Amino acid sequence: MLAKVKIFDTTLRDGEQALPASLSVKEKLKIALALERLGVDIIEAGFPVSSPGDFESVRAIAREVKNATVCGLSRALAKDIDACGESLSVAEHFRIHTFIATSDIHVNTKLRKSQDQVVEMAVRAVKHACKYTDDVEFSCEDAGRTHIDYLCRMVEAAIHAGATTVNIPDTVGYTTPTEFGGIIQNLFNRVPNIDKAVISVHCHNDLGLAVANSLAAVEQGARQVEATINGLGERAGNCSLEEIAMILQTREARLGLQTNIKSQEISRTSKLVSNLCNMPVQANKAIVGANAFSHSSGIHQDGVLKGQNTYEIMTPESVGINKNNLNLTSRSGRHVIKHRLMELGYAEADFDLETVYAAFVKLADKKGQVFDYDLEALLFFSQQEQEEQYYQLKYLQANSGKEIIPSATVCMQVGGIDITESAVGNGPVDAAYNAITKVLGHENVDIVDFKLDSKGEGANALAQVSVVAEYNGRRFNGIGLATDIVESGVKALIYVLNNTHLADQIDQQKRQNVKISGV
Repeated sequence: MLAKVKIFDTTLRDGEQALPASLSVKEKLKIALALERLGVDIIEAGFPVSSPGDFESVRAIAREVKNATVCGLSRALAKDIDACGESLSVAEHFRIHTFIATSDIHVNTKLRKSQDQVVEMAVRAVKHACKYTDDVEFSCEDAGRTHIDYLCRMVEAAIHAGATTVNIPDTVGYTTPTEFGGIIQNLFNRVPNIDKAVISVHCHNDLGLAVANSLAAVEQGARQVEATINGLGERAGNCSLEEIAMILQTREARLGLQTNIKSQEISRTSKLVSNLCNMPVQANKAIVGANAFSHSSGIHQDGVLKGQNTYEIMTPESVGINKNNLNLTSRSGRHVIKHRLMELGYAEADFDLETVYAAFVKLADKKGQVFDYDLEALLFFSQQEQEEQYYQLKYLQANSGKEIIPSATVCMQVGGIDITESAVGNGPVDAAYNAITKVLGHENVDIVDFKLDSKGEGANALAQVSVVAEYNGRRFNGIGLATDIVESGVKALIYVLNNTHLADQIDQQKRQNVKISGV
């Protein structure tokens, strides 16, 4: 039997730290359920002590996810660990991940403590976490720049205190593969109780070596890799989950290792994370990029036609990509739409056929032909629209031209009540946003970023607008999709408003809980 490498996903924790705006609880839950379907072993759902929103999202994920271990991050502080234990208590089984820095740079400059004091803090934190669960992970932050003697001492102490997983992070992406692999090899050779814990690695991509360093560590005995979907994360990102998973699968015969990742779910999960996080995937990205299975050279095309493996070391289907576009028109029926979605890797339970089909017919009437990428976009956005929303768009009309002042009229349903307002602006989108501001009756939502992208090809492509807005000191992300740019922009802002409304509800509930507990 092949040895297993556990995949620890930190998209919702380290990955989210790199986003322009925080994800909502609903968005995080969608990603967590996709990760569970992907076959991830451990999902690091967040940093519970950092904010009420993070606490609630970790709790929601812990309640819903059943087939993966849900994990919360904490500093080596009792209050952090207590927040993890409380938020995760609704799960049948969970992990607490506590950490402290170990490099001289961090110990002397950031912590300003002695090495002995840091070891004591680590031991105390691990023992405290063990009061909540027998699944405790300890991380030596900046292990890549930590003196090997001190690193060995810290790892031994953490395992003795009860840590069942010890993580060795290359926190700043400084090491090279030979160097990092050597660190792991030294630990296995020098730490007497290392057989009592799983050795994990968490590599950053500052020098573009996160995946290479993770692989080098695995080859030296590490049996858990911490990664993120699409390589999201602080600065240049983390080890890309899809890349390390497909390396282990494609080179299984050489490495003698396997994971629980269901590779056919990779493409779908990548797209979901990209859309919700407003982080496009570069075209030449390995595994999930638009060009990953494209062949332009005549020599390459000829080779692939004669034998696919001449230029493809894995098939598109192995990661859930269907390489053929199917042209659909308004004459296509529900059966074809259902069949096509299932061919694209979506289960029947993943979508409401009537909702998707209604959106498809409208788009087909406008575009004539609808392609796979259109269908997936409709699926993603129609799922958002079928959820009950506090703010809903009922009517939109915008006017603009060379010789007229741009204006817009918007009718919105706010908590079940229709409100109509009109306004002018610098352009039709600005006018529509001004009208929405009048509907709200306040100007507390500030737009800090507005991006327009094309989903598809040609003049009839779907327009996707991504908005980042600031509200009460927090940033929220919104996405809208339509053939009309103004409508797409309005939908993106309404997406933001529904997230701000949800955040207000959470904050209000927190305040009520505080009052009740204080009575």
